[in-house]
Amino acid sequence: MEIATQLAIFLENRPGALARVCEALGEAGINIQAISASDTVDHTVVRLVLSDPRRALFMLEEHGMLVVENEVLLVDGANRPGALAAITRSLARARINIEYLYCATAPKSKTGLLVLRVSNPRKAMTALAAEPAAGQ
Repeated sequence: MEIATQLAIFLENRPGALARVCEALGEAGINIQAISASDTVDHTVVRLVLSDPRRALFMLEEHGMLVVENEVLLVDGANRPGALAAITRSLARARINIEYLYCATAPKSKTGLLVLRVSNPRKAMTALAAEPAAGQ
């Protein structure tokens, strides 16, 4: 479990917009560790956890993109029924609000990566560490 920097970028909702960002990051040697995209009528919000968020931030801004930086909590969670319930229950008990989350795991994988934007990442880490079943 760790706190990471997430970049949110706003792209035109058009074919090729995300491809150009991914290609630029790849050419710069920046790995995408987590990604989420949600669309609206006229733009897409892409959230990225990257291997080098500082360099990516400058690179994206140099290309005229609007970039917002946030702290997120990365949790390696068990890929089993009830694992997400344990995590969210622990955060609720600690009165930590989950603003949004995204995750993925391969069906046969034992763990997956959960990305959480919470009201207080440090307090969330403490709450999850106190309940080992929630943070694993």
